[in-house]
Amino acid sequence: MEIANHRWDDAEKVKPILTKYNKLQKEIENWEKLKADIKELSEWKDLLEEGDEYKEEFEKKLKEVENSLKEFEIEMILQDPHDEANAILSLHAGTGGTDAQDWTEILLRMYIRWAERKGYQVKILDISPGEEAGIKSATLLIEGDKAYGYLKGEKGVHRLVRISPFDANHRRHTSFALVEVIPELPESTIEIRPEDLKIETFRAGGAGGQHVNKVESAVRITHIPTGIVVQCQNERSQHANKEMALRVLKARLEELEEKKRREKIASLKGEVQEISWGNQIRSYVFHPYTLVKDHRTGLEIGNVQAVIDGEIDPFIEAYLYSEFKKKSKA
Repeated sequence: MEIANHRWDDAEKVKPILTKYNKLQKEIENWEKLKADIKELSEWKDLLEEGDEYKEEFEKKLKEVENSLKEFEIEMILQDPHDEANAILSLHAGTGGTDAQDWTEILLRMYIRWAERKGYQVKILDISPGEEAGIKSATLLIEGDKAYGYLKGEKGVHRLVRISPFDANHRRHTSFALVEVIPELPESTIEIRPEDLKIETFRAGGAGGQHVNKVESAVRITHIPTGIVVQCQNERSQHANKEMALRVLKARLEELEEKKRREKIASLKGEVQEISWGNQIRSYVFHPYTLVKDHRTGLEIGNVQAVIDGEIDPFIEAYLYSEFKKKSKA
């Protein structure tokens, strides 16, 4: 067995093997549970034929089995090389001033709530407050099995239409925020030369007490050849912030290389690339009606509040099914 052949004192080599083992063990347990649930459902069906008093229990078990089957379908769809990775999610306020910055903070809260429901760990790596309200930008690390696979379809422009709480005349405003999602690759092949980095330290902003005010623990790293800038201020020490910033930088450089590969293939095919900022994926309308609509899948949900409270699984699943069908037809 692969695990038995490894030295247990070599933690770094053993860790990914244990992770793989635990993941497979969990999949086996889930399959066994599904088999047991289907058997139990069959028994409830037999009882249902004897009388309606078992209808409620049958429908409850049926719903459980349907949800389990849906989860297995999604697991089967998430087979791309990076789907199992953690996700680095960044948000940027677009046009719309204070409303856009408030909207960006609403989206930040939405993704944090969604991640917590999934049992994922969330770290806010960097956040830039708005002038009056909301935030200008934020970067999150969402850690958990297939976090990137689930969130990869969230990248793009998110549009908000509502009566602005910041407008004294109570007019309707349209605001935009850009969401970027990239995988965190633990074994990155990207090599970063120290001479290509400009590393700066500064005092972390926002709440945090005397430590935040007096110690330059926040770190900003500029990758000189590409101009990519990454900063991290929410770890406890300058060293930890630097390590986290380097992790994010490597992930963004990987994404840049992947983008170059896609563009090269597209140019060979003669395809026209869409400008990402104009690639509006979803609208959230509070006025004159309430509706969230995904412009790629056509899925519409009327309960806007539930969506911004983190109930975005229907949109995530619809996108994954849609992309799977496209690949199947290709």
